[in-house]
Amino acid sequence: MAGPIDPDVRQRGATRRAALGLILGTPLLGACANVQSALTGNGSQQAASGPQQQPQSVGTGQVKVGLILPLSASGNAGVAAQSMKNAAEMALAEFQNPNLQLLIKDDAGNAQGAQQGAQQALDEGAEIILGPLFAASVPAAAQLTRARGVPMIAFSTDSSVAGRGVYLLSFLPESDVTRIVDYASGTGKRSYAALLPENAYGNVVEVAFKQEVSRKGGRVVAFEKYGSDRTNAVRNVAQALGSADALFLADDGDAVVGVAEALTAAGANLKRVQLLGTGLWDSPRVFGSAAMQGGLYAAPDPAGFRAFSGRYNTKYGRQPVRTATLAYDAVALVAALARTQGAQKFSAEVLTNPSGFAGIDGLFRFRADGSNQRGLAVMRVASGGGQPVAGSPKSFGA
Repeated sequence: MAGPIDPDVRQRGATRRAALGLILGTPLLGACANVQSALTGNGSQQAASGPQQQPQSVGTGQVKVGLILPLSASGNAGVAAQSMKNAAEMALAEFQNPNLQLLIKDDAGNAQGAQQGAQQALDEGAEIILGPLFAASVPAAAQLTRARGVPMIAFSTDSSVAGRGVYLLSFLPESDVTRIVDYASGTGKRSYAALLPENAYGNVVEVAFKQEVSRKGGRVVAFEKYGSDRTNAVRNVAQALGSADALFLADDGDAVVGVAEALTAAGANLKRVQLLGTGLWDSPRVFGSAAMQGGLYAAPDPAGFRAFSGRYNTKYGRQPVRTATLAYDAVALVAALARTQGAQKFSAEVLTNPSGFAGIDGLFRFRADGSNQRGLAVMRVASGGGQPVAGSPKSFGA
C-alpha cells in the first residue's frame, strides 16, 4: 500500500547527524552530544511545566489529527519544530482538500508539555497523534493515547520508546546497518572488522551489526569500541585488517574521518578493504577526506529531499531542516489513509501494512513493535558528495 506521499532531500551541512540529535532529545546518540547541548541554548529541553497552549488548528476537515512539536523551545529545537510545522501545513495544502484538521500543540520540548498537548488534542477529538519529537516526551504522551486507544506516530530515533500503538517515523540507526551489510554481503564481503564509538549510538549499532553479519553468514574478525582515547582500539583493528575484506565505521563526520586517519597512521591500508558506514557519513567533512573516498554508506536517496526542499523554499523562502520531511510524510500518510481506509483508517492492521508507504525519503513501513523499516539507497563517498551506487528499493520483499 504505497500511499501517495510525494517524493525528495539533502542539504549540505544539515546532515543526518543533526537530525538524529534533534529527534532524540535525550543523549541516546552520544556522538550527537554537542548537537544536544545546542538544542535549547543551555543543553536542556526540560522545563518546569508545559507551555500555555494557544488553540491552533489548520484545515477544516472532519478527521482531527494532533501534531505535537517543541515550537517554543529555544535553539535548534525550536527552529526544527517550526520547519516541521511548515512542512505539515505544506502537506495539507498539497494533498488537495484532505478531510483533515491539524490540532497543533506546543510541548516546549519537555515531557510535561507533551502530555499536556496530547491531553488537549485528545479532548478535542484527535483520532491520531503525530509527534512528539523528543524521545523523553514520547512515553509521557503515550500514556494518554494508549488509554484512549488512539495511535501515535512519533518522530524519535530511540527505538526503545516504540511499542503497542506507538510507531516511529524517523531514521533508525538499525535500518542503516541492515542496508549496508546486506549490500556488502551481496557484493561478496564475508569477513568484517568494526570500530565503533563507546556510547549509546555505538551500542545500538553494535547489536544490529553483529546480528546482520551473522544473518548473512559472515563473520566478525575484529571488533573494537573507543572512547576519548582510541589508541588501543585503532591499533588492534589496524593489525587485524589483513583478514577482513570490509571495515565498518559508524560515527559522525568529524569523528569518523579522525578514526580513518588514525587507522592509516597506525599502518592500515584502507584501500584494500571496503569501508562501510551509516547515514551519519552524509557530511562535507567525510566527502572531503582522502581516507574516506570510495566508502559506502546507507542513506535515503537524495533526490526526494532535493525536490521537497525546492517546493518548501518556494513556499517559505528558506530551506527546511532535515527533519521536516518526517512531518510532511506523517501528515500526507494520515491524509491518504483518511481518504481510502474508511472507519479502520488508523488501525494497527492498516498502519502495519507490510507493503508500506511511499514518502519523501522513499519507502517505509511500520513494524508491529512500533519500529520502522526504510528502503534506503547505498551511497559512495566522493569529493563532490554522496553518489548513489544502489537505489532505494521499489517495494519491500518478504
